[in-house]
Amino acid sequence: MKLYHFRNKKYGLKSIKERRLKIARIHELNDPFELLGCDLSDTIMREAFNKMKENLSKNNGLVCFSQNWHSPVQWAHYSDNHKGICLGFEISEKWLLKVKYQTNRLIDPEKFDIEFMQKVISTKFSHWKYEKEYRLFIGLDITEEEKGLYYTDFSKNLELKQVIVGCNSELTRRDIKIALGDLHKKVEVFKTRPAFKTFNIVRNRTKKLWV
Repeated sequence: MKLYHFRNKKYGLKSIKERRLKIARIHELNDPFELLGCDLSDTIMREAFNKMKENLSKNNGLVCFSQNWHSPVQWAHYSDNHKGICLGFEISEKWLLKVKYQTNRLIDPEKFDIEFMQKVISTKFSHWKYEKEYRLFIGLDITEEEKGLYYTDFSKNLELKQVIVGCNSELTRRDIKIALGDLHKKVEVFKTRPAFKTFNIVRNRTKKLWV
């Protein structure tokens, strides 16, 4: 399925040139409720969930994607106020976990099985629903660490299909072409603009407005 990953100018170009995406560590995510979406009023349950989150963070990371690129809020938050780029990938659905959005915290289960754990790692507060998020969880290999960071390479399972440039970006067509290198004929590239009738970000089809 086609999914989208937002980046600022610097790290967006870096991702394209290096043919890889940075893997986020669970404890670095911008939502403090990550993996803590249950009712944790019980002290023992709270300690157990915090320990679980800590242990998962040591050996696992994830890359977050959105189902679409049209949200002006996502461009603002994750692409440096529309100055960055959005990368469109084709990813096999079997590798992905779709995020579900809830108004209330999850009720503690009678048993902690795989089904419940999948629910825990894919549940967020309903106010995040504009992200329409999918998650790619990746096990971390300590031998592949680079200065404390981890990456996953572009591949047949993570195939770059589009480079979408923000409406406030100063990036040129040449900048993107150089970054893509031998991929430039295989990847669709275009710039965006605010829509005229809705609050969406859309494709700017007037090519002469982007050099």
